[in-house]
Amino acid sequence: MKTLLGTKIGMTQHFGEDGTVTPVTVIQAGPCVVTQKKTVETDGYAATQIAYGDVKPKKLNKPLLGHLKKAGVSPKKHLMEVAGESELSVGEEVTVEAFAPGDAIKVSGISKGKGFQGVMKRHNFKGGPASHGAHFHRAPGSIGASADPARVYPGSKLPGQMGNKKITQVGLTVYATDTERNLLLVKGAIPGSTGSLVVVRG
Repeated sequence: MKTLLGTKIGMTQHFGEDGTVTPVTVIQAGPCVVTQKKTVETDGYAATQIAYGDVKPKKLNKPLLGHLKKAGVSPKKHLMEVAGESELSVGEEVTVEAFAPGDAIKVSGISKGKGFQGVMKRHNFKGGPASHGAHFHRAPGSIGASADPARVYPGSKLPGQMGNKKITQVGLTVYATDTERNLLLVKGAIPGSTGSLVVVRG
């Protein structure tokens, strides 16, 4: 099972022996503990539940504490289900050893929130002329259709909340792994701010 929960540490760069510079994102990936196995016979579908991030017991409610205690796992902050069959058993750990340099991965996270933004920043609109005498600069322009249908179509590109959405970046590559410190170095940038939760899938 090549799925890990982790924390985005930030970006840095790696210098190769030939002098090439590679931008990499450092992820504190795992270790994740298997807390539950779901099967078709008992639950109607097959899945593996993993947990990540140590937390104080007082931060969790009693049902969740009991669920983790039944699995023999210490209190964890984040739980996630991974669909499909798996050879792992309850209590086993999933670490960065599941990945190797060169592996193709995709990373999901919550993108940085930009607040309420206009159409030029949010949708890359060109805008109007910036010269003197122009009365049309950063506005979206015409958004209606005159008397018929006399309304704005749903889904139009308009100003609004930008960012703070779940984004999955595909086409990424594992650059290197550090099994001692549970670090995963990913070539390129991934969604989310520093310290945010990310999901790494192989």
